[in-house]
Parts: sequence; structure tokens; C-alpha cells
Amino acid sequence: MAENEPFANWPHLDRPAPPADRRDYLILPGSPETESQHMASRNALENFLGGSPLYVAVRLFFVSLVVGALLMWLELRPADILRGVQAFFDRIYQLGFGAVRELVSYVLAGAVFVVPAWLVLRLMSVGGRK
Repeated sequence: MAENEPFANWPHLDRPAPPADRRDYLILPGSPETESQHMASRNALENFLGGSPLYVAVRLFFVSLVVGALLMWLELRPADILRGVQAFFDRIYQLGFGAVRELVSYVLAGAVFVVPAWLVLRLMSVGGRK
């Protein structure tokens, strides 16, 4: 495998491991490797945001302005939207926990008969083994 290939620094089974005292794998502060890591983290932030932070902030400002104007034209106020979202989650919460309460009541109704029967059968099987 050539030294300039992408996986040249990976450990290979056909080559002996490098000596433990080799220092070329150690990245020291101020070395070019550290600077490239800093640039990579900055590029990672820009990749995450979709551009430079200032450009993304300006773009979000103008998109928010257009969407806000459209919502005001439709007479939808932010407080109305938040109240609607809260009511939506309240309905889901009530529906979900109502179903859970009903499920628990079914389990408890069945457990009234199943648990004593299981306990009697366990006690009979323990007594039969002696």
C-alpha cells in the first residue's frame, strides 16, 4: 500500500506495529495538525448552520419578517398560535393518559383473579415437590 493513499496510516495486519515511543502520532499545541482541527471545527459549525453564522442570521431575519407579515395578514397572532399548540398537547396528554388509566384498570381487574390463582398454583407445586 502506498504512503499517500487515504488509509496509509491505518494499522495493517501485514505490517508490524510502530514502536510505542514514536512521537509522530502525538499532536502538540501549535502544530499544523492543531490548526487544521480548529479549521475543521469552524467548518463543522458552518456546515451545520448552512453557511457563516452572520449570513444565516441575516437570512433567518428576512425569512422571519416575511412569514411574520404573512401571519399578521392572516390575522394569526403569536399568542393564538402558542395557545393552539398548548391546547393540542393538552388534548394528546388527556387522551394518552385516559388510555393508560383504562389499560391499568384492565390489568388490575385481571390481576385480582390471576395473581391469587398463580400464588395457589405455586404453593401447590412447592408442596408437591417435597
